[in-house]
Amino acid sequence: MSGERVQHTSYSVDVAAPAGVVYALIADTTQWPLFVPPSVHVERLDFDGTRDRFGMWATANGTVTSWVSQRSLDPRRRTIDFHQEVPAPPATAMGGRWAVEELGPARSRLHLVHRFAVRDDDPAGAEWLTRATDTNSRAELDQLKETAELWAKLDGLLLTVEESVRVHGPSELVYDFLYRAGDWPVHLPEITRADVVEDRQGVQLLGMDTRGADGATETSESVRVCFPHAGRIVFKQTRTPRLLAAHTGEWAVDPDETGVTAVATHQVLLREADIEPVLGPGADLAQARDHVRRTLGGASTRVLHLARRHAETAVRTLIPQR
Repeated sequence: MSGERVQHTSYSVDVAAPAGVVYALIADTTQWPLFVPPSVHVERLDFDGTRDRFGMWATANGTVTSWVSQRSLDPRRRTIDFHQEVPAPPATAMGGRWAVEELGPARSRLHLVHRFAVRDDDPAGAEWLTRATDTNSRAELDQLKETAELWAKLDGLLLTVEESVRVHGPSELVYDFLYRAGDWPVHLPEITRADVVEDRQGVQLLGMDTRGADGATETSESVRVCFPHAGRIVFKQTRTPRLLAAHTGEWAVDPDETGVTAVATHQVLLREADIEPVLGPGADLAQARDHVRRTLGGASTRVLHLARRHAETAVRTLIPQR
């Protein structure tokens, strides 16, 4: 820790799930955007089974911030120690520990401790960081508890949807269409509004209204993190439609020797309580999975085909016609 005064926060929650299940949820950072509300995206940089190094994008007090963290995992003791390599301002140091305490065969207690400092013990910075840590920690523990307690049925509630199209055009133009989501209502009549705010380069806040087949409008809000040199845009919906407890995904543009493959991938955690209210009396989990797969797959395919047309039309325009 730095020379400033170190502050501590501590939280715990009792979970009606085995300790091993709870530990597994916090051990796999790649799944955090689905299971940890403030987490937007995790980019794993190095992992050897006990040492985990990753880039993290997360919301804090209504803003999106990012940092690189290191963690040390001890599966036997079910503890994970962590610290930020370069702390996100206003912190000059940030670290702590996750710990899972076994209370019985299907009962456990999850603990989360933070230790942090701010430059020159600045009161405003300390207040901001304390508020962000408090809000995020409570949200994290609440969602991890809810998710862990679904452990017996969690596999059925998780769903991955992937669609792809082949493009004979420049990868830069495919990416350009996917990046300019604010223009999508011009091309997709079901999208009636798409507002993009990009106060920080490469981090977009997207608000979107989409009209469903029944005429009802669903409003969603997303954070999108853009990696133009890698041809990737990762996203997390921070306001999801009914039926989706969590929704993350990625748009990827992958060029090769003969063209480009554009891919849309979605990871979803279904909200079981919404199945009948959304799909009607008697609807079950299998129908919900099929509905979400068709809805997300169809929407993604339409966007990808428009991205393909955007790129291929530009190529035809540039080639002299004889």
